[in-house]
Amino acid sequence: MYRYGSVPTEAATLALGAMREVYGIRRMEFKELEQTVRVEYDSTRLTEAVIYQLLRRTGLDISEQLALTVPAPPPPPPAPPAAPPAAPVAAKV
Repeated sequence: MYRYGSVPTEAATLALGAMREVYGIRRMEFKELEQTVRVEYDSTRLTEAVIYQLLRRTGLDISEQLALTVPAPPPPPPAPPAAPPAAPVAAKV
């Protein structure tokens, strides 16, 4: 997923339409309000770098790449050490 800076021009829009015909690109999804484009592709045929270059060649103003996965939360802090066992109490007889 990539964020773009400015609204795509007509030429960029036509080039993006032609990009859908590239063998290995499965789907493209635009969200105008968020100014993002998501490209689903076959990773056995294309790489992330190739997708980026194809988007740049269309004239789309790519400003950043967005991560699609949420990073794992940090592990919980270690538990405090347990108190040593109490000494046995001698029974009084």
